[in-house]
Amino acid sequence: MSPKAKSGEDECDTDALKSDTEQDDKGGALEAKMSLLNGITVIVGSIIGSGIFVSPSGVLRYTGSVNASLLVWIISGVFSMVGAYCYAELGTMIRLSGADYAYIMETFGPFAAFVRLWIECMIVRPCSQAIVALTFSVYVLKPIFSECDPPQEATRLLAACCILLLTFVNCWSVRAATRVQDWFTYAKLLALFIIIAAGIYQLCLGHVENFTFEGTTDDVTSIALSFYSGLFAYNGWNYLNFIIEELKDPVRNLPRAIAISCTLVTIVYTFTNVAFYTTLSPTEVLNSAAVAVTFAERLFGWFALAIPLFVAASTFGAVNGVLLTSSRLFYAGAAQGQMPGLLTMVSARATPAPAVLAVALLSLLYLAVSDIQALINYVGFATWLSIGAAVLCLPVLRYTQPNLERPIKVNLFFPVLYIICTILVVAVPAVASPAETGVGCLMILTAVPVYLLLLDPRTRFNGLGYLTEAATCLMQKLTLSVRPKIK
Repeated sequence: MSPKAKSGEDECDTDALKSDTEQDDKGGALEAKMSLLNGITVIVGSIIGSGIFVSPSGVLRYTGSVNASLLVWIISGVFSMVGAYCYAELGTMIRLSGADYAYIMETFGPFAAFVRLWIECMIVRPCSQAIVALTFSVYVLKPIFSECDPPQEATRLLAACCILLLTFVNCWSVRAATRVQDWFTYAKLLALFIIIAAGIYQLCLGHVENFTFEGTTDDVTSIALSFYSGLFAYNGWNYLNFIIEELKDPVRNLPRAIAISCTLVTIVYTFTNVAFYTTLSPTEVLNSAAVAVTFAERLFGWFALAIPLFVAASTFGAVNGVLLTSSRLFYAGAAQGQMPGLLTMVSARATPAPAVLAVALLSLLYLAVSDIQALINYVGFATWLSIGAAVLCLPVLRYTQPNLERPIKVNLFFPVLYIICTILVVAVPAVASPAETGVGCLMILTAVPVYLLLLDPRTRFNGLGYLTEAATCLMQKLTLSVRPKIK
């Protein structure tokens, strides 16, 4: 590197924010500002998004009956709780932002960690955010296009506006982002409690005719695919681990937040589905693009117009939760030298603004795909393959690093059970849907040439140094960011 380039980089590192950091001595580092309640709302807000409003039809389609679909919802919740229990030990043992990326880095080394980082950053997170943003748009536009589906162009444009607005909030302030998360989590729980209350009233009137096992499929592949839709709705239970450095007293608050959130969500999801089927037949659920709206139109009269707004609030909060936690994964990867260095930059407002912008850009690219069910299947394959690898870290670290401090120690029966179930959930649909699985595998394998060309010291291409330095300097000036302080 030339002295001039070195000098320019130093200038970007120190001078760009001199006035801001002099005013705010805390700028340039992520801070522990999140309470137990904030942690709960991050998890609940991230889990309860589009899934409960998109997945009922997917679960029912693959199971064939209402009662079987309810069992899938309950088992999916218990499965997520087991995974969350394992993550509680990993999160309190390795207290680094990045969650399973940090755990795989510690256990299996940089290559396996990069593959995990690549899957999460390039596929799972932006794809999930695109799904939730599209669902937000559908529910906002549904009252306007009550007789037909909203136009795809309008749906995508509104989804893009949602992502851009929340990108601004997350770049502006962690406190503002967590407040958005808190209030929209309360709004989505209120919406679901209204639906559940209506369902209980319907049960009291004796509307139980849809609750049967009639038509239940005995095809193992279809049952496994039903878990893709069910588990997609629970996706997000591990998101608090990604921002553990910003959680106050993580040893105490992380396991509590996980336990409270997963239990609450499982109960809410199960009773919401019960409520849907007290009023809607299986055929109506399968044919509805917005199950909650169809349900409300049947029961609530003029108040039904409020339900799409509540659902929109639910998905809006979920987009915020994904953005809030995903940006920390980009940040963690960059801190390990496995993502561009500019993603380690922290603004004077103590937010990882460049990382937030990176997540938003990738999410906007995924809006080009409008087939939500196909996106769910891609995300399901990549997600559970990666989370299974992260849970595998727990027994491996017990053997390779037995002396690590473990404030929480999980019985090994739970990670072994979780890993076996994950293998089944991934393998069976892979045999049944080889085309989608092949696309998922190709997306994952793109990590290999990227690692070899850009990261592996033996094979990497060294001609990009000046370009990345210029991009880093430009991003620092645009976002008023500096490298984080060492705590």
